[in-house]
Amino acid sequence: MLLPIRDFLSEKGVCTLAELSQHFEVDPEAMKGMLGHWVRKGKLIEEQSGCKQGCVSCAPEQLIVYRWQHSSQYDLIPVCIQRD
Repeated sequence: MLLPIRDFLSEKGVCTLAELSQHFEVDPEAMKGMLGHWVRKGKLIEEQSGCKQGCVSCAPEQLIVYRWQHSSQYDLIPVCIQRD
């Protein structure tokens, strides 16, 4: 399930916990645990969003936003270096 989550976030860029939970049909707490994998790897940033209405009635999973960090060629680690 981690790779489909990675692919979805990589394509979308930014997504709330509620959107991810609904898309993958997973409980928000379980989804948060899976997203923790990508946060620990430095590929995903968890941000706290403010309510656009200024109220306190929004569900917490609607206020947690995840932002995928697009890697560059410099993030790659060579596996094998051939020498002539």
